[in-house]
Amino acid sequence: MTIDPPLLTLLSYYRDAELRGAGLLLRLIALMPDDPEAQVELTRHVAEETRHAWLWTKRIVDLGAAPAPIPAGYQSRIGLRTIPRSLADLLALTIVVEERALARYQEHAARHDVDVATRKVLAAVAKDEQWHVAWIRRKLTELTAHDATLGERADGMMERYRQIDREVYAELRREEDIAFGRSGPPDGYAGGRTSQPRGGA
Repeated sequence: MTIDPPLLTLLSYYRDAELRGAGLLLRLIALMPDDPEAQVELTRHVAEETRHAWLWTKRIVDLGAAPAPIPAGYQSRIGLRTIPRSLADLLALTIVVEERALARYQEHAARHDVDVATRKVLAAVAKDEQWHVAWIRRKLTELTAHDATLGERADGMMERYRQIDREVYAELRREEDIAFGRSGPPDGYAGGRTSQPRGGA
């Protein structure tokens, strides 16, 4: 079996985003050494991100190819536009990229032309992403619960990150539509703020 080049690139974007997402979480681990619960949850989260990267790698190999290099993926483009300055900023950014990953995988799985094996991977990673979003949201709420100023800052940074995310996603979707020869949104695409452009986190 020979994988179509656009599909190879798409799955490679997913793989790249998961690996870079793990790197973002390692920064959080370093920033929260005295939070035992966070250390446990972050370690599980990192393990799941790297497992997702392996699932996409295996799917690519099973399709008869090797991962394609991704010089400018979702996480890289986000990083060119913003640098989180605090723990709350980093948690807010993590929520945004995880929301994007979840909806992106759900959107892809909803298309009519997805093969069974790929849909199975999409379902598995989307299930994990739901937990990722939920626990990071809870941790940010806990962090800002007793500091109104910090909470307001986190809300403001969240909106800023969402705007950056929308810009990056629009760029990547235009590139993807050209690669797949699409003139409009693919089957099942609902748009919105949460979906991972060519890559889950």
